Amino acid sequence: MEVKDKIVIVTGAGSGIGAATSQYFANHGAHVIVSDYKEEKAQKTVDAIIESGGKATVIKANVTQFNEVENLVAKTVKDFGRIDVIVNNAGIGPREMQKTAEYTLNDWDNVIAVNQTGVFYCMKLALQQMVKQGYGNIVNIASLAGLKASPNNLSYSASKFAVVGMTKSAAMEYAHKNIRVNAVCPGYTESALLDKLLSVRPDMDAVLKKSIPMKRFGQANEIAEAVVWLASDSTKFITGQTITLDGGTSL
Repeated sequence: MEVKDKIVIVTGAGSGIGAATSQYFANHGAHVIVSDYKEEKAQKTVDAIIESGGKATVIKANVTQFNEVENLVAKTVKDFGRIDVIVNNAGIGPREMQKTAEYTLNDWDNVIAVNQTGVFYCMKLALQQMVKQGYGNIVNIASLAGLKASPNNLSYSASKFAVVGMTKSAAMEYAHKNIRVNAVCPGYTESALLDKLLSVRPDMDAVLKKSIPMKRFGQANEIAEAVVWLASDSTKFITGQTITLDGGTSL
């Protein structure tokens, strides 16, 4: 992967796909700004990266707060002079899986705030810097739920469809500015979100695996590898794309 010495921001990097992506970037020579709304979780990711010989820095940010995203971008530029890559990974699911008519206002507001508005804030501010520096690369973490129906999961599905749309719109707007914008759409992947679902419905483990042609869940490091590939200089002619990593589920 050609990401050596790149300055990379990863949001929601305290665990799961974000932590795995941060580690994978660091393993390939990037300096990673590990961001999470829980600073102690971000620090654990940084500690693991440094222990393995990589370079990483913590900048705490809640992506639902515009001023905190402003600080994340401004501090990165102040300390490192540029932003080569931003990975918009921070995301949550609803507290309750409900049909649309029963869906709670709280779940709608919270999920949209993190998964959709948070990605907008990060894209808006990162793009301003990338236009100034004359290049940049954005990778958004969408979902299989942003490509096909996800029943009883309205806010999550809506937010991830939005991320796919924002990815394509921004890619078209900024391609001539030497800025690429792509997304990855993971299927069922071992993560905190999946753990939460299975803790409520343990029977879903077998049900979900039955729907996956590969008969297993994805691994966070498998998603991370695709993210780093899209962020690397190996993919200079790819923009506006959604890469689906789902073990064949969408088939």
